[in-house]
Amino acid sequence: MSIRIWHQSFTVLSDLAAYDEALRAHFRRVSRPDTVIDMHGMRPGTYRTNYPGDDIKHAGLQFLHALQFMQGAVQAEREGYDAYALSTLPEPGLHDIRTLVSIPVIGYGECAARAAISDGRKFGALVFIPELAELFRDNVRRHGLGCRLVGANDVGFRFTDVLAGFHQPGPLIDRFRTAARSLIERGAEAIVPGEAPLNVLLAMNGVNDVDGVTVVDSLGAWVRAAEHAVDARRAGEEAARTGYFGAVVDSQRRDEILDFYGLNPR
Repeated sequence: MSIRIWHQSFTVLSDLAAYDEALRAHFRRVSRPDTVIDMHGMRPGTYRTNYPGDDIKHAGLQFLHALQFMQGAVQAEREGYDAYALSTLPEPGLHDIRTLVSIPVIGYGECAARAAISDGRKFGALVFIPELAELFRDNVRRHGLGCRLVGANDVGFRFTDVLAGFHQPGPLIDRFRTAARSLIERGAEAIVPGEAPLNVLLAMNGVNDVDGVTVVDSLGAWVRAAEHAVDARRAGEEAARTGYFGAVVDSQRRDEILDFYGLNPR
């Protein structure tokens, strides 16, 4: 049986043709033949430019932008998607969204961290939005994996460099390797390549290790986690969703509140 996944980016994908194309190609490589990943970005005009980092490096603005993610999850469930997947390292509203819908909700950063610690490994992460290093460390602790993280560092280049790297990747890959070595010296046995644009650029160029240390394909891990979550739900094996961070709210009351705040995606 096929699987339909609602992919949600923190970028306005229509503003980023090279990234959008590379992302679609990577999903075709890492997903099952019968998995359909429908890509969704932020609404056109969300940001002043094609760069979201000026906003999402601030907690308050990221919280406000997370409302689009919550709306997307509700819409995904209504449209019959099997899973809703946040394809962004910050994972805005991840725990809150899981209480709003009954379908599996998958977080990119969480999947990357869980893939990185397989076989008991320690890991590090590199980000091109420096402020997200602090957020990633906090998210990893919330996922219960903080003891395996040796560090989250600024990779030393920025979003515009990554976009340029889709056309000329060599120099950027060299800079990534140099940054990764600083984490390896601190004991990292796997490297999470931070935000999704950098992940897909490295993956499309076959960069899967630095000096023998694994570079995690976070997007591949994210797709596999979504597929497995759907399989588990269909088999009646999903984890119990109870407690403050797990119980799913009554959908009628949810919709009433969304209507009250003018946020209902209907």
